[in-house]
Amino acid sequence: MRGSRWGRASTTDDGVPAFEQEAFVNESLTFEDGGIEATINHMSKWLISAILIVFILWRHDALALWASMGSAINATLSVVLKHLLNHERPVSGLRSDPGMPSSHAQSIGYTITFLAVSLVEMFGVNAFTVTLSGVFAIIGSYFAWLRVSQRLHTVSQVVVGAVVGFTFGFLWFWSWNSFVLNLFTSFLWAKLVISLGAFVFVVSFVFHSYQSWLNDT
Repeated sequence: MRGSRWGRASTTDDGVPAFEQEAFVNESLTFEDGGIEATINHMSKWLISAILIVFILWRHDALALWASMGSAINATLSVVLKHLLNHERPVSGLRSDPGMPSSHAQSIGYTITFLAVSLVEMFGVNAFTVTLSGVFAIIGSYFAWLRVSQRLHTVSQVVVGAVVGFTFGFLWFWSWNSFVLNLFTSFLWAKLVISLGAFVFVVSFVFHSYQSWLNDT
C-alpha cells in the first residue's frame, strides 16, 4: 500500500508531483471540471456574434441593416419557441429555461446561412465562396456539438435549433431580394420602417444578450 501511494505521488522532471500533474491535465480537458471545451463553448456565442458584426461593418449598407434586424428577430423567435415547446434540457439544473430549440444552434444556423448566401450573391459560386462557407459550417457544427457534449442540450434540441436558424436565415435573405429591397429603394416610409425596426430589435437583442448570455443561457 505504501509503495502504491509513493508511486502515484512521484515527481516529474520539473518537480511537480505526478498525481497533481495528472489531475491538472484531466481538469483542463474534461467536462466535469470545465476545461478547454467548456471554455470554447462559453466563447462560441461571442465568436459567432463577432463574425456577424464584422460582416455588418464590412457591408455597412441596407443589407447589413436587414441582417442585424434578422438576427435580433431570430433570437426573439428562439425565446418564443422555447416557451411554447417547453422542452426540458438534459440536465435541468444547469439552466432554468427550456431547451427546445437550442438558441445557440439557431443563432449559428441563421448567421452561417445569411453569410453564405450573401457571399454567393456577391462573388458567385466559386472556390472562395464554397471554401469559406464550408469553414463557417464546420466551425458552426463544432460549436453546436459542444452544446450536446456539455449537457446543455439534447441532440434533437440542437438539430431543431440549427434547422430553424437555417430556414429563417434563408427566408430572411430571400425576402430582401424578392420585395424588401424594392420597397426600401422606392419608398421613404419603407426606409423609415425598416431602419426604425432594425434599431428597436437590435437594441432589444443587445439588452437580452446582456442579461442572458453572460449567464450562458
